Amino acid sequence: MTTNESHTHPMDNIEVRPLRFNYENVMMQDPVWSHSNPLFSIYINALGIHVPYFERFLVMAFRDIKKEITDEKLQKDVKAIIGQEAHHGRNFIEFNKFLAKRYPEVTNLDLRAKGYFENKLSDKSDRRAHIGYIAGYETFTYLGGMIILDGYEKWMKDADPVIRSLWLWHQVEEVEHGAVAFDVYKHFYGKDEWYRKAMIVKSLAHIAYETWLAYVPMCKKEGYFSSPSKAVKAIGFYLSFSCKLAIKALPVFSKNYSPRLHQTDSFEQNKIAVGWRAEYTSGKEVDALSSEAVMQLSSKT
Repeated sequence: MTTNESHTHPMDNIEVRPLRFNYENVMMQDPVWSHSNPLFSIYINALGIHVPYFERFLVMAFRDIKKEITDEKLQKDVKAIIGQEAHHGRNFIEFNKFLAKRYPEVTNLDLRAKGYFENKLSDKSDRRAHIGYIAGYETFTYLGGMIILDGYEKWMKDADPVIRSLWLWHQVEEVEHGAVAFDVYKHFYGKDEWYRKAMIVKSLAHIAYETWLAYVPMCKKEGYFSSPSKAVKAIGFYLSFSCKLAIKALPVFSKNYSPRLHQTDSFEQNKIAVGWRAEYTSGKEVDALSSEAVMQLSSKT
């Protein structure tokens, strides 16, 4: 990779990558896939259950309004986010089926999320509510991507290759299209700043609640509620990571906020993310990266 390529802002060229992940190859069929931090894997599994239905909601809502966007670059970005999110949704719905083998509660939580977003989509009375909610929600998928990629060694350096690769792909692409929903909202409702901020709070509350509903039974199944000390540790992790998301979002409430400027220096990208893009572009397989292969990615920048 050339110097110029490595310094390309990830939001400048959103690529749709139609990956599929084979959960039959997960080691020991164990959904607690991160040995670096087992509670992280439980938390992110719990958070991810309702995500594919939000992604389907985004795809359908943006398809409806795409033709009304007058900015050519934004039209291109919307087409790209639709492509990325469609592939995310397919993979994570299959991942939910994998999780349900260990956690029976996932089946009902999956149906709950499906119904919630289908009901939301069926209400066409307030388009601003759809676009605003998507912008608010995408704030946290983008920020979550930054947190997870920047904390790679702490969260998942030692982990199952398949599920780790699923989340690396997902987080890399969430950062890539992290400005699109914001740009769409500004395109249609740029003067309604108060509403954008209200949707940020609403979406965070929804993410936190849905994650908690899944996190508790998963932690129980894995024995974290078998003693007070383990329970405190599990609840502490939930609160800590949720607070990371909230604190990371504080700049979003600024009137002059832009996702492209969220990082202190937009060219100081995560090395693993840059290397991952280079690996995919070169035609290498990225659906089951070993720990060694992931660490080598940063050397490609």
